[in-house]
Amino acid sequence: MTEVSEKEFLNKLLEVVYKLSNIAKTQSYRFKKKWEDYLQPFNKNPHLVRQIPLDKDKFLKDIDYRIEVLKNLKEALDDGLNSIKSLLHTLYNSYFDSELFKNDFSDEDQLILKYLIAKEILGNLIQYNKMDHETVPLKYNIIARNYIMLKLKDQNDTEILDSLQKLNISEINSANLNEYMDQIKNDGIIRIEKEKESYIYKLNKKLELSTEGKLKYGQTLQSLIDWPTLFWRSFYNIRELNVTLDANCRQHEFITKTLVKSATQGYIPANYVITNLIKYYEQIKE
Repeated sequence: MTEVSEKEFLNKLLEVVYKLSNIAKTQSYRFKKKWEDYLQPFNKNPHLVRQIPLDKDKFLKDIDYRIEVLKNLKEALDDGLNSIKSLLHTLYNSYFDSELFKNDFSDEDQLILKYLIAKEILGNLIQYNKMDHETVPLKYNIIARNYIMLKLKDQNDTEILDSLQKLNISEINSANLNEYMDQIKNDGIIRIEKEKESYIYKLNKKLELSTEGKLKYGQTLQSLIDWPTLFWRSFYNIRELNVTLDANCRQHEFITKTLVKSATQGYIPANYVITNLIKYYEQIKE
C-alpha cells in the first residue's frame, strides 16, 4: 500500500467523498426518474439516497464540518440498502399482483420474471442478500443463489442447503427444503429426482423471457432492476482509501486498522471505514 502523510490522506479522503457525493446525486435522480416512469402507482415514496452537500475548502479546514459530512455520508450508505429493499418490496408485494404486470407480460413471462429479477439483484449482490433475505419469497431466493450452479451441474440437498447457509438463511433446513423445491418444480423451473437417500435437482427451464417479454422488459423494468448492482459497485467502492499513513500521524494503529478494510468492496467494509473515520476525527479533535 502507498504510504502518505496525514495531510495527503485528508486530500485523498476529500476526493473519495466528492466522488460519492456525485454518485449519490446522479444515481438517486436516475432511480427516482425510472421509478416515476413505471412503479409510481405502487409506492409514491420509494426510499432514495440522500444528497451529500460538500464544501471542499471547508472540509479540509474545519474538522467539525468534516465530521458532519462523514456522518451524512454514513446515512447515505444506509439509504442505498433501503433503496434496494424498497424496490424489492414494491415488486414482490404489490407490482407482481397488479393488473399492470399482468397486462404487460404473458403468463409465462410473469412466472420467469419473478425468478429472473431475484437472480439479477440478489444473485449479483450476495452481501446485500446476507443482510436481507426476508423481502423476497424464499423460493425465488433459492434460485437466485443457485441458478448459476444449477446451469453448471445438478445439485443435491446438501449443496443447496450449504449455499443458503452462507446467506445466513435459517428458515430452511433439511426437513423443509423439499417443500420449497417442490414449489419451484411446480413452476417448471427444476426437475427433482431421487438418488439413494438424497434428492437431485436439475434445471428444467432457463430464466429467459420471450421475444416480446424481452422487449417490454427493456422498455419498463430493466433499468430499475439493473440499478442496484450498478449503484452497489460504484457507491460502495472506496478502494482509494487503501493507503498507509506514515508513522507521524495521530492514532496511527487505529487508522491503519481502519483503512485496511477499504480494500474490499461493499456496504459492510465501506460502513466500517466511514464509521471509524468519524471516530478518528472526533478523537483527534479532542
